Amino acid sequence: MTTAASNQVAIIGGGPAGIVAARWLKAQGFEPVLFEQSEALGGQWNGAGAHSGVWPAMRTNTSRVMTAFSDLEYPEGTSVYPTNQEVRAYVQRYADTFDLASHIRVRSRVERLAAAPDGKGWSLTVRTDGHTVNTTVFSKVVVANGRHHQPQTPAVDGLDRFTGALGVTHSFGYKDPDRFRGARVLVCGCSISALEIASDLAMLGAHVVCANRRQRYVLQKLLAGVPADHRAFTRFAALAGEAFPPAATAGGFKELIVRTSGSPEQFGAPKPADNVFEAGITLSQHYLPLVAEGRITCKPWLKDIHGQTVRFSDGSQDDFDAIVFGTGFTLDLPFLSDDIRRTLDVADHCLDLHAFTFHPDLPGLAVQGAIDQVGPFFPVAELSARWIAYVWSGVRPMPSREEMLAGIAAYRARRGGPQTVPMHVAAVMFARLAGVEPDLTQWPDLLRALMFGPLAPAGFRLEGPDALPDAPQRMAAAAAAFGAIPSTTLTPMEAGQLQALAQARQDEKLRGLVSQLTGAATT
Repeated sequence: MTTAASNQVAIIGGGPAGIVAARWLKAQGFEPVLFEQSEALGGQWNGAGAHSGVWPAMRTNTSRVMTAFSDLEYPEGTSVYPTNQEVRAYVQRYADTFDLASHIRVRSRVERLAAAPDGKGWSLTVRTDGHTVNTTVFSKVVVANGRHHQPQTPAVDGLDRFTGALGVTHSFGYKDPDRFRGARVLVCGCSISALEIASDLAMLGAHVVCANRRQRYVLQKLLAGVPADHRAFTRFAALAGEAFPPAATAGGFKELIVRTSGSPEQFGAPKPADNVFEAGITLSQHYLPLVAEGRITCKPWLKDIHGQTVRFSDGSQDDFDAIVFGTGFTLDLPFLSDDIRRTLDVADHCLDLHAFTFHPDLPGLAVQGAIDQVGPFFPVAELSARWIAYVWSGVRPMPSREEMLAGIAAYRARRGGPQTVPMHVAAVMFARLAGVEPDLTQWPDLLRALMFGPLAPAGFRLEGPDALPDAPQRMAAAAAAFGAIPSTTLTPMEAGQLQALAQARQDEKLRGLVSQLTGAATT
């Protein structure tokens, strides 16, 4: 067993979360040592081997503006929704830009993370190239191995005896769509992966049936030419969620979805619950139109399976050549010691952490990117990485034990309910913790972009630690990129929404700013 230098920080995982953690820890004077079990960086976006769940034609479900970090943009000409190959190249270029190559150990699988024998620091046991095993004690460790690599397949009576010629797979193992051409395929689930795979297969000529327990609202990826994440995940949505009753917030979000993408029953899919947060949301450009065309058939959940015959809960049945589950993932942290697992009370989808990051009884240990989030991941991963780096370097205060215990207690109170956190809620939370949430009243020319435009990464480099001089121009460009926020002039609807928000928050500065900006004619 060896002991790392005091400024070395171990990072478990070489996907976007691990890479951005390494970048910000290095910026704060630490020496990151990143362990990645695959042959190359990228995590899920690596696209090769047993550790990646992307399929050949897979694209992001978030726009290029929102699938990026604050100090590196995609090359000119990159698709609005980048391919998995473009994302992989971006992550590699990010690592190169910040000179992280010497800090990365590929083909290095972490087998055990435990408290050091003397209780000072963390003992990390790593197997390199499949055979060499070393144990090193680090004073600090970031767990950043992600939450989308342990498939969750629900129990269905007879599933293990399904005799369809193409068998049963999970979205994680969906690698060769061509093999399903002309086949009868049952896709189970209503997640993004389920609906995108169902659409992929239908357009390849498969006969597709999609079954789910609960119909979600489906937001199209482009809303009148504007990426959905520029419209759905905004600072206004985050602040409104804090200020207005839940029913009002849910109603506003549902109105956006139905107005821009329709409601599933209009296309022939089941009708979702009236409350959008109870029903849930998912994203797919083609799914509902394919249902309307009869190229995808909707069914309720599975009751049982006999041979290749699947019987559904409504009593109907059909024969299938293949079943594909798009039913999500469970947390997979096999390297945690029993003591750490007990402290965190690890469950399939839950960890006891303050702000999804720290535990008061595990000093020097942080979890990065394990939040069960809907919406763009990269901006949130960067904000949480900055918070970790700022706290450990002393730029920001570490939360007190009392604060962390209160945060964990609040989280535990929600354990029995939905765990998904909207991107805008997570982004604003981490921005506040990192001290980089912009003061809206200091940016009158950007008020419209900051409130109703995308939560673009550049918007969190306006002020606070590591502010960038060109951040205002970049934020304005991100908001105007697709024509959603082409000017600084508030519309009458936006002005009314901001005045209602200011009143609910008792924010006289915001109220005054809106009045000042709307003194002239609105557009």
